[in-house]
Amino acid sequence: MPESPTARSAPRTVLLTGAAGGLGTLMRELLPSYGYRLRLLDMRPVEGEPDSLVLDLSTADSEALRAAVRGVDAIIHLAGISLESTFEKILAANIQGTYALYEAARAEGVRRVVFASSNHAVGFTPVPGIGTGAADGGGALIPVHTPRRPDTFYGLSKSFGEDLAQLYWDLHGIETVSVRIGSCFPEPTSVRMLSIWLSPADGARLLHAALTAEDVGHTVVYGSSANTRLWWDLTSARALGYEPRDDSEPFAAKLVAEHGELDPTDPDQAHLGGHFCTRPPRWPH
Repeated sequence: MPESPTARSAPRTVLLTGAAGGLGTLMRELLPSYGYRLRLLDMRPVEGEPDSLVLDLSTADSEALRAAVRGVDAIIHLAGISLESTFEKILAANIQGTYALYEAARAEGVRRVVFASSNHAVGFTPVPGIGTGAADGGGALIPVHTPRRPDTFYGLSKSFGEDLAQLYWDLHGIETVSVRIGSCFPEPTSVRMLSIWLSPADGARLLHAALTAEDVGHTVVYGSSANTRLWWDLTSARALGYEPRDDSEPFAAKLVAEHGELDPTDPDQAHLGGHFCTRPPRWPH
């Protein structure tokens, strides 16, 4: 069960964008136990939630967006395209939509945002110690200040979001925690995911910490559980008060038996972004 909310995390209203998506569905089930009242928003109705707001952030007028954020204490921004797509689609959903949301937050005086960034913002970073994991001596953990090396238009949009968050902190005083999420699923489904897995329970713990930590300015953190094969440094996440409890290692034997250990000579496995770095998608003209 989640930890009991502290005095600083007393029940309050949080806008959850992308509430109908996979991660949004997990978080809308887990976060209320921390005392949050969630206002749900997506571009399609949220199943089973008749009061959810239906808005496309990239096309909604400014007054509609202001009405959506009016009166909330914080925003968790998960909305957008979550995989690679054409630049035009990424531009609208992930770049213009994120800008529009920050503008609405600024206009309505919302001072805390948790932005769903991604490991794909640093996807071309080489993995540290394939097969053993940094925790077992495979290499140094990757810090959050490693140079951004997006592997896709999707990763590029997350780099933009991090820069936008920094601008709105410096210019307007809106605090943001940008979470470079790995893979948040009930269990890992690949050997690569053993290093970047974020259990749903740890995902809720991390978002709770990001919402309640004091004086975050703009803070970038990696979003994963305490995996034995962890690739990146969770120091900045732990500084928020995040204490991950889960580890992907109990799933490792089965996955390695099925797929083998990661191969450092395989271009699909040599970087954090995996095959996103080597297999550009093709779309119909």
